Amino acid sequence: MNEQKNLIAAVVLSVAILVGFQFFYEVPKAEKEVARQAEIAASGTGTGSTAPSASSVPSATPPSGVAVPAAGAMSAEDAAKARQEIAADPKRIRIDAPGMRGTISPVGARIDDVVLTHYRETLDADSDNIHLLKPAGAPKSYYAEFGWVPEAAGTPVPDAKTVWTADGSVLSPQQPVTLSWDNGQGLVFERTYAIDDDYMFTVTQRVRNSGGDAVTLFPYGLLSRGGTPTTAGFYILHEGPLGVFDETLNEVDYDDLQEDGKTEVAATGGWIGITDKYWLAALVPAQDEAMKYRFTHSIRQQDDRYQTDYLGAARAVPAGGVAETETHLFAGAKEVKLLDRYEAKYGVANFDLAVDFGWFYFLTKPFFYALSWIHNLVGNFGIAILIFTVAVKLVFFPLANKSYKSMAKMRELTPKMQALREQYGDDKQRLNQEMMGLYKKEKVNPASGCLPILIQIPVFFALYKVLFVSIEMRHAPFYGWIHDLSAPDPTTLFNLFGLIPWTPPAFIPLIGVWPIIMGLTMFLQQKLNPQPADPVQAKVFMFLPLFFTFLLASFPAGLVIYWAWNNLLSIAQQRLIMWRMGVK
Repeated sequence: MNEQKNLIAAVVLSVAILVGFQFFYEVPKAEKEVARQAEIAASGTGTGSTAPSASSVPSATPPSGVAVPAAGAMSAEDAAKARQEIAADPKRIRIDAPGMRGTISPVGARIDDVVLTHYRETLDADSDNIHLLKPAGAPKSYYAEFGWVPEAAGTPVPDAKTVWTADGSVLSPQQPVTLSWDNGQGLVFERTYAIDDDYMFTVTQRVRNSGGDAVTLFPYGLLSRGGTPTTAGFYILHEGPLGVFDETLNEVDYDDLQEDGKTEVAATGGWIGITDKYWLAALVPAQDEAMKYRFTHSIRQQDDRYQTDYLGAARAVPAGGVAETETHLFAGAKEVKLLDRYEAKYGVANFDLAVDFGWFYFLTKPFFYALSWIHNLVGNFGIAILIFTVAVKLVFFPLANKSYKSMAKMRELTPKMQALREQYGDDKQRLNQEMMGLYKKEKVNPASGCLPILIQIPVFFALYKVLFVSIEMRHAPFYGWIHDLSAPDPTTLFNLFGLIPWTPPAFIPLIGVWPIIMGLTMFLQQKLNPQPADPVQAKVFMFLPLFFTFLLASFPAGLVIYWAWNNLLSIAQQRLIMWRMGVK
C-alpha cells in the first residue's frame, strides 16, 4: 500500500512540476516579451549605436538614404519582393558560385545578399532557395561588413555610406573582385573579395598611404542581423550568436543578449558568428592574432538588431607604405565534412562546433560519420540507420546477452517469487531477506534487466542529435510516405492515415504509422520481461508503450524507425535466449 502511495505521490509531484514550470516560468516569460515588444514600438527609431574608436567596432547602420521598414510593417510576400528589388540593382556586384548566388552592395561594400542554391525552404521542388543574407533596406536585413577604425579621430575611413568603385561586375571562384575608395587625404582603401566553390569568402583589405604622415588603423569585421528569428525552441539546440575563443565554445542566447546588451571576449584567433539550426554566418579572422570579440544587441527602427564583431590588432601604415589584413567569411550550410575541411585548411579551431552535437559529442560525431559512410554504400539514410542499429547491437551483444539471460532467469523465478510474497507479504523485512537469498541461490542479478535500456540511452540521444541537427539528414527520404527523416512521420491515426480526406487541427498530435509500430514493438518487448508483482507498477509499465508512442510521435521519423527496429532486434535476441534456456 505504501508503495502505491509513493508511486501516486511521484506522479502527482511530476505533474505539479510541469504545470508549475509552465505557469511560473513560461507564462511570465511570454508576458515579458510582449511588454518588451510594446516598449520597442513606443521607443521610436533609436539607433543604439556605439561611436567608433580604437577600442570598439562601429555598430552597423543603414546606408545613406535607406529607410529600413519597421518590424511587422510588411507581409512575407512584400518583404521578399522588396528584397528582390534591392538585389536586382544593376550597380550591385553579382555573386556566381556553385554553392551560392547573390550580390554585393557598392554602397558600404557589404556582402548582404546570399542565396544557397543547393537548399530549398521545403521539399517542394518549386519552393524558394534558402535566402541567408539580406540587404539593408529590406526587412530583417542580415549582412557582413568590413572596414577600419582609425586611432586618430578625424581620419576619414570608409563606412556604410561610402560608395566604392569595383574593377568587375561578377564575383566567381575564378574571378575575384577588388573595390577601392580614396579618402581624399592620401589614403586609398582597397578590398578584394574572393570566393570558393562552396560558402567561404576571402576578404583582403589594403590601405595605401601616399600622404606625408603615418596612420594607425584597426581592422574590423561584423555581422549584423535584424529581428529576432524564429527558433526551433529546443533546449538541446543553440540558435543565435556564438563563437570559439581560445578553443572554447561560447554560446549566447538571443534573450540573454537582450538583457545584457553587450558581451566582450579577448582571445587569440578563434571565430565568431550567428547560427541557425542548419545555416551559419561566421567571421574567421587571422588565427595567430590577438582579437577583441563582441556580441551586442540594440534597437533599430522599432526592431531588435544583433551584432557579432571582431577588432584586430593595430596596423601602422607609414607614409608611402601599405598595410594589409585578410579574413574569411563563411555564409552557408553547416555541412559537417565541409566545416572539418575548412578547419584543417585555415587552422580554425573547433569550427565543427557550429553544429550543435551536444554533450555526447564524442559519440554524435562518430555516429554521423558512420551513418554517412554507410549512406555512401547504400544510397539511403533510412537503410543506413537500420544497418547502423545492427552494428550497435553487435558491439553491445555480449553485455546485452548477459543481461537478457538474467532477465530470462528472473522470468523463470516468477512463480517462486510470487510464492514468497504470499508467504511473507506482511513481513517486508523477512520478504526482502528471502528474495535476496533466492537471487543469490539462483545466481540472478535483478538489476541487470536495466542494462539494455541504460546502454541505449546515450546511443539514443547521440543518434537523436545526428538526426536533429545534421543538415545531411534534412529532406533525406526513406521509403513510402517518409520523405524527410529529420521530420516527424506525416501520417496520423486521426484520419486513418490519409484514408479519410480530413486534416486534423494543429493541436491534435500526429500519431503516425511508425510511432505506432514503435509502440507495438515496445509492448511486445515488455511482455518478454519479468512482470512486476505489484499490480499498480504492472499497470504503469503497461502504460509506458502508449506514453512513448505519443511522446515520440513528434520526434524525427528516422529516430522512431531506429527505436522500432532496435526493439525488434532486441525481441529476437531475447526470445532466442529464452528458447535456449527453456523458459516459457
